Amino acid sequence: MASRLFDEKKLVIASHNPGKVREIGELLAPFQVEVVSAGDLSLPEPVEDGETFTDNAKIKAVAAAAAANLPALADDSGLCVHGLNDQPGVYSARWAGPTKDFGVAMQKVEQALVAAEKNDEACEVDRGAHFACALTLAWPDGHTESFEGQVQGTMAWPPTGSKGFGYDPVFVPEGHDQTFAEMEPEQKHAMSHRANAFQKLVEACFEAP
Repeated sequence: MASRLFDEKKLVIASHNPGKVREIGELLAPFQVEVVSAGDLSLPEPVEDGETFTDNAKIKAVAAAAAANLPALADDSGLCVHGLNDQPGVYSARWAGPTKDFGVAMQKVEQALVAAEKNDEACEVDRGAHFACALTLAWPDGHTESFEGQVQGTMAWPPTGSKGFGYDPVFVPEGHDQTFAEMEPEQKHAMSHRANAFQKLVEACFEAP
């Protein structure tokens, strides 16, 4: 069955994270869509108790679309560190604590990797990682379209760069020697997990600008 086309002029970004809202807004710029964030509309943040990134993206998108009576786009994304059994995964934001301090979260990841290395001296801990992203577009009638994307890379330490957000300063994408936080936004957008999922969304639900 074909995906539903988005032909409205206004879209809620179902996030209170300024960095995420900015990045999604930049990706949407070519489509002449007026973007407003859930934070701007003072929408409540729903409980994200899904087991997968797609589950949580749907929860956020459906809640925002119903509350604002507008189509809403939600992202749920996170860092999956291979040597930590893909943690923090769907709990990536929670590792940053109630103040959403990703400096703390990055330190927790590094400490966990160091602890794993000490516990298994015979084998080097895998510092490979991937960012995963699920995007869900929801309409006020409850219809949803969901898409997933990933980007592979390696964990770096110490954090480097100031242009990204979240875990960007400790993630070096495959084939590169800079972290996401060291890259210009255009370079990151060309390869990121969010860009990967967004490309699938655009191909299914948007007409070419």
